[in-house]
Amino acid sequence: MKLILSTSNIMSAGPSVIRRPIFEKSNTELTSSLRENFSAHQKHISGPNQTNGTTTPSKHSFRTWTTQREDALYIPTHTPSPLTEPREAYDITVKLFYLPNIPASRRCVQTREAIDLVLRELGSSSIDLLIVSFPGISFDADDEEDSDFEDDMPASNLHSTITQTSTSLPASIETGSCEDSSTTPDPIPTMLETWRTLESLHTSGLISRLGVAEFGVSRLSKFLPHTTVRPSVDQINVKDCCVVPKPLILYAKKEGIELLTHNDCTNVLPRGTLREILGKGQRGVGVLDGEEGVNGSKDGEGEGLRGDVEPQWVVKYTAVVKDRGVVESKGYFAVAELREGQ
Repeated sequence: MKLILSTSNIMSAGPSVIRRPIFEKSNTELTSSLRENFSAHQKHISGPNQTNGTTTPSKHSFRTWTTQREDALYIPTHTPSPLTEPREAYDITVKLFYLPNIPASRRCVQTREAIDLVLRELGSSSIDLLIVSFPGISFDADDEEDSDFEDDMPASNLHSTITQTSTSLPASIETGSCEDSSTTPDPIPTMLETWRTLESLHTSGLISRLGVAEFGVSRLSKFLPHTTVRPSVDQINVKDCCVVPKPLILYAKKEGIELLTHNDCTNVLPRGTLREILGKGQRGVGVLDGEEGVNGSKDGEGEGLRGDVEPQWVVKYTAVVKDRGVVESKGYFAVAELREGQ
């Protein structure tokens, strides 16, 4: 069974949602937003508590606030929230996270599924920028400093490039790391196979620009010559310094690539985190039976789904009103596979 999790528009969510400042990791925003959306739907089903008028969720069956369509379970029941102004009024950016240990052969279908979900959610026919994050890649600023890319740019131009193409993070902030260090990055040919799907979406007019994440000079120089539609954006996680490394700035300027910084996790939704959110524990919502249920013990028995849950991909979308610079809509979808009865 496919599990489709959604946050809805977190810009209109309650105060318990942690709306991430630029230095806070995206997994915190994702998990808190999912929990808030699940709680809101449970409260809607429960109604006010008869004794004190509060809306504390009671333990209703997850079937009352989720919807199953064929082999897909929507958690929670999802209703799209279309944008309010004409399409041309917005810049829509989407970031798709391919998660660790998922076969690359699935990405063609996953990419189209993710884009379709976002387009239906926003009531849009196109996306301005799609950035893809491949598993196991972590940007290393120290490696970039060792690059042999020739510096032929005047110092004055270099400073200008940093100012225009990077978003600096405060040096005092502890950004931490949430990459899966045990995951081996895909070889370039595998990434290029995935990139062909993105190029077809660009050619069809569905996506205006394409971007990558965590690509340094070495990876870009091996990747770019084999692309038909070149990435126009490279998004990098600058964890331990305040500026983008000089060799990458020089190379990106030469190749016409815009550099952006971020603090997203590569493995934004680990399997254990997802099971905790959906499980029977104190912080879970009871969609899944406990770990014990997977092993067939009595304590795990209940109405929750039983089986091994495996996150497949996560997509983040943002719609900004161009003339005001206001984020009108922002949210996440996450898809997992449940292999039942294991």
